[in-house]
Amino acid sequence: MDDITNSGPSTRTRRTGLVFGGTVLILIAGGITMQVWRAQSSHAAEQKGQPPVASAGSDAFRKAYARVNGDSITYEALAQECVERHGKDVLENMVNRMIIQQECARRGLTVSEAEVDQEIVEISKKFGLALDQWYKMLQAERNLTPAQYRRDVIWPMLALRKLAGRDVEITREMIELAYEDNYGPRAKARMIVLDNIRRATEIWEKAKNSPDDFESLARDYSMEPNSRALGGVIPPIRRNSGAHENLRKAAFAMKDVGELSGVLQVGPSQYAILKFEGFTEPVDHNIADVEAQLHADLTEREVQRMVGETFEKLQQQARVDNFLTGESRGRVEAASGVEADTAEAPATR
Repeated sequence: MDDITNSGPSTRTRRTGLVFGGTVLILIAGGITMQVWRAQSSHAAEQKGQPPVASAGSDAFRKAYARVNGDSITYEALAQECVERHGKDVLENMVNRMIIQQECARRGLTVSEAEVDQEIVEISKKFGLALDQWYKMLQAERNLTPAQYRRDVIWPMLALRKLAGRDVEITREMIELAYEDNYGPRAKARMIVLDNIRRATEIWEKAKNSPDDFESLARDYSMEPNSRALGGVIPPIRRNSGAHENLRKAAFAMKDVGELSGVLQVGPSQYAILKFEGFTEPVDHNIADVEAQLHADLTEREVQRMVGETFEKLQQQARVDNFLTGESRGRVEAASGVEADTAEAPATR
């Protein structure tokens, strides 16, 4: 279930989310090497220390990767098991990366190794870590090697930024709303999430008749695992961002501690009930003193939004035939020459 409230993270955690979140993590997989990445219909160069990709019938294809009491485990057997266990996810991620690669080729865009190096240095500086410490943190927290991080996270992010091709504009209104979010009061609440309106209405009636039972109702019925374990407790809701708009409006419309919201739709087949528990104290800061940091945070957020929109558009425009899963998606050209949308259908070779 997607998160429908913000988590109120620290600055470090929030920025980590920006680095790893959204479309970027979708792209993580093995496969295409990171060089200059002028996307052409060429094979990925071999990386040092890795075995070559074997073609059917080649010696490498039949090479033994292990022997057990004299019996060999070949590349073919190893590859087949890897495909069966992880092939669907890895292939989908490679498809996503190829979509970006092809669009870069079409537009003549490149991302150099120097650009990748510079981006990684800047990110590590934001966290106050030396480069080697940053890589160690990635390995420990995300199980990413430096090569994977460069290839699967940083390159797609930089490529999508170039493909987005738009300058970020941060208005005065955006600064003021971000200031209110970061330093103004936030609504404290408990929440129950249900997956259909009938059930949500039933639970709302129970909570209305016995408000003191809200915590136990959340533990018994909520579909949101994180808050359910805490009796419905959620991070304080900001006025302008983070949580679903319907949650924010309802939270800031309530005045009395213990007051219940109505049943709020917060997603497809997702309905929430809030119990208001007051407001946090605002933090006294002069907006001029924090404006530069707010601007930087907003810029980062807007870049991620544009990257996500660009990637979503590329996915919608791409024709993908996945022979592993037997599914196809994207646009096809009809016999009349007019493009038509296709639902996911079996793919044929």
